[in-house]
Amino acid sequence: MTSSRRLHPAWIVLGAVTLCMLAGTGLRSVFGVYIKPMEAEFGWGRGALSGAAAVSLLLLGAAAPLVGRLADRWGPKRVILVSLLMLGGGSIGASYVQQLWHVYLTTGLLMALGAGGLAPTTGATVTARWFEARRGVAMGIAAGGMSAGQLVVIPLATVLTLWFGWRMSFFWLGVGLLVFVLPVALLLVRNDPEESSLRPYGATGPAQTAAQAAAVQKAGRVPVLEALRVPQFWLLMATFFVCGYTSNGMVLTHFIPHALEHNFSELEASTALGVMGAMNVLGTVGSGWLCDRLGPRGPLATYYFVRGLSLLFLLYVWDAPSLHVWAAIFGMNYISTVPPTTTLTANIFGRYSVGELSGWIFFSHQVGAALGAALAGWIYEWTGAYTVAFVSAAVMGFLAAWLALAIRDEPLRSRPIGSPAPAVS
Repeated sequence: MTSSRRLHPAWIVLGAVTLCMLAGTGLRSVFGVYIKPMEAEFGWGRGALSGAAAVSLLLLGAAAPLVGRLADRWGPKRVILVSLLMLGGGSIGASYVQQLWHVYLTTGLLMALGAGGLAPTTGATVTARWFEARRGVAMGIAAGGMSAGQLVVIPLATVLTLWFGWRMSFFWLGVGLLVFVLPVALLLVRNDPEESSLRPYGATGPAQTAAQAAAVQKAGRVPVLEALRVPQFWLLMATFFVCGYTSNGMVLTHFIPHALEHNFSELEASTALGVMGAMNVLGTVGSGWLCDRLGPRGPLATYYFVRGLSLLFLLYVWDAPSLHVWAAIFGMNYISTVPPTTTLTANIFGRYSVGELSGWIFFSHQVGAALGAALAGWIYEWTGAYTVAFVSAAVMGFLAAWLALAIRDEPLRSRPIGSPAPAVS
C-alpha cells in the first residue's frame, strides 16, 4: 500500500467523505423546493416556513464546535455515521409531517444537526489526519463536493416532487441516503491512518502503533481556551465571518430579488446561480492546488480582495451576459476560502485540533451569514435598494484581505514526538 504505484488509502477515505458531504449538503439545501407545495397543502405562511429554514441555519452553525470536538475525540467516522442516520431519518420523517411543529422538528432540528456533522468541520478533520502533503487539494476536493451536492440533489428533489409529490420526494431522498451513502461511510471511512498501520499521505517514517498515535494526539491537541489566546485564531474567525457575511448571508439570500428588481428574468437569475455553482467546484479544487504550491495565506487574501471587487461589479451589470460573467467570477471564490482557512488551521494548531477549532471558525461564518442576510433586508427596507448592503460587503472583503495577510503561518507548538515532518512534494 505504500508503493508509489498504488493509490494511497487516504484518497479512498477522502472520496468516501466527499460523497457523504455531497449528499449531506445537497439534502440540507432542498427545503426551498418544498415551500410552495407545503403552502398549497396546509395553508401555512411563508414566514412560518422560513422560520424552519432559519432554525436550520442557526443550528447548523451552532453544532459545528460540538461536532468538531467529537470528531477530534471520537474520530470523524462515528460523527459521519450518526450524522447520516439523523439526516436520513429527518428526511423520511419530513415526508409524514401534519403540523407545523413537525416541520421544525424534522427539517429544522434533525436534518440540520445531521448536516452539521457533514459540514467542512468534519472534512477538515479527515484531511488533516490523512494528509501531510496535498492537504490543500484534499480539502478543495471535499469542499467541491459540497458545491456539487447542491447541483445534484436540488434538481433531483425537484424532479421527484414533480413526478411523485413533495412527500415521496422527501421520503426517497432519505431512503437513498441510508441505502447508498451510509454503507460507503461504514466501509470506507477510517478515523486515522494508524488504524491500518499506515502513515498519512506524504509523511515519512514507519507507521505508528495505536498507543503511539493516541499519545501523539493527546500531546498535539490544542484546547479552544488556549487557541483563544492566539491572534491567529481570531484572525481566522474574523476572515471567515466575512466569508459568511458576503456569501451565504448577502448574496445567496438576496441575489435573486436584486436581479429581478433590475429587470432580469427568473430564468436569467437562476441560470446565473447555476453558473455560480459550477464555478464553485472548479474554484474550490483549484484553490486547494494553489495553496499547496503558493502557501495558503496569499491565495486567501487574494480571494477576499477579488470578492470585494466582484461585489462592486454586481452593482453595474447591465445585461444577461455580464450577469453570468459576474456569477462566474463570484463563484470561483465563493467556497475557495475553505481550503486555505482549513490548511492554516492545521498548520498553526496541528492536525488533531482541526475539528474543534474549525467548528468555532465555521460558527463565526454562520454568524456572519445571519448578520449579512438580516442587515441586507433591513437596508433594503430603509433605502429601497441593496446598494449600501453590497458596498458594505465589498468593504468587508477588502478588510478580510488585509486581515488574511496578517496571519502568521507558523506552528503554535513544536511538532509532537513521533510525528514526522511532511515529505516535500
